[in-house]
Amino acid sequence: MKDYIEERAINVANYIVMNNATVRQTAKKFGISKSTVHKDVAERLFYINPGLAAEARKVLDVNKSERHIRGGMATREKYLHQHR
Repeated sequence: MKDYIEERAINVANYIVMNNATVRQTAKKFGISKSTVHKDVAERLFYINPGLAAEARKVLDVNKSERHIRGGMATREKYLHQHR
């Protein structure tokens, strides 16, 4: 694996853990796709730093379990601010 990919995977995971960030937020911050964020955290990082990979995975799992709630809240806000 190329050095810059390893470095990116570590930086991405650190960002997720430190900011409790979602995949979408992380992808936007680093200018990469959501699938690249997933691949970095789920596959590549496991070989580089398994401990950090597990921490990042925990944050992403929590975010995934809560996303339907955030989506519902966003929809509610959208309709509350519509003019009738």
